[in-house]
Amino acid sequence: MEHAITIQSDDVELAATLHYPTQQTTAVQADCQRWPLIIICHGFIGSRIGVDRLFVKAARSFSAQGYFVLRFDYGGCGESTGDYGAGGLDVLIEQTRRVIDYGVSIDCVDLSRVILLGHSLGGAAAVLTAAKDHRVKTLVLWSAVAHPHNDIMRIVGKNEYEKLPLGGSIDHHGYKLTSRFFESLSQHQPFEQLRKFTGDVFVLHGTADETIPVDYAPLYQKMFWLRKEGQCDLELVYQANHTYSTTPSTTELLEKTGDWLNYTYKRNKEWNDWTI
Repeated sequence: MEHAITIQSDDVELAATLHYPTQQTTAVQADCQRWPLIIICHGFIGSRIGVDRLFVKAARSFSAQGYFVLRFDYGGCGESTGDYGAGGLDVLIEQTRRVIDYGVSIDCVDLSRVILLGHSLGGAAAVLTAAKDHRVKTLVLWSAVAHPHNDIMRIVGKNEYEKLPLGGSIDHHGYKLTSRFFESLSQHQPFEQLRKFTGDVFVLHGTADETIPVDYAPLYQKMFWLRKEGQCDLELVYQANHTYSTTPSTTELLEKTGDWLNYTYKRNKEWNDWTI
């Protein structure tokens, strides 16, 4: 079952879709009818649908495995109100936290299994959110941005970026990207903040990604492994592009993610049982 909702974040109304778990699996049977929650954070000027309906497919796949799934449009994207280019990563982080507020208020959500899944710039937003919001227990990063300012500048185009007047904006596919937007991107460094997150992390990246370098994936894993707590696993999806836009790529991405979430839950549960 899917339900369209609206989540308030300051003066912006975030359009969202909540997917209810359609199957109770062994991964949730022991939790007294409580289900884990996955929140999907889309990328730069994206939407909760995703390119080639990636996030719709993902949400339906995970809900069939026994998860609540909440996918939403950042302000100014998709069906949400607001102006995407007027803010920056600060705004994306705060909007993500408002979505978490809504998610953890849902009856029957297992608060020990709140998962942020971020794609591209949404991956960086997920890392930065998890670093400051301890309600996030697990991170899944799909083709995550590592250097927000440089990566988005490269996507927009250096020539276009150099046209940006101080205090003004440039047009990118109908989005007005302000100097404040780019300043915010430069102020946030996921590699510096990720050590504040102590939960488990799964990093996935397509080897044919021409938008965000696949080299970021092992760098993320290395930085996460330098933490005192938390595991980090890495998987590459061979021949997959940035948006996993073929059926084999999407299938492999979703299967690897679902298998890892299930494996991590069982591993942690067995460890907790052993330590008790």
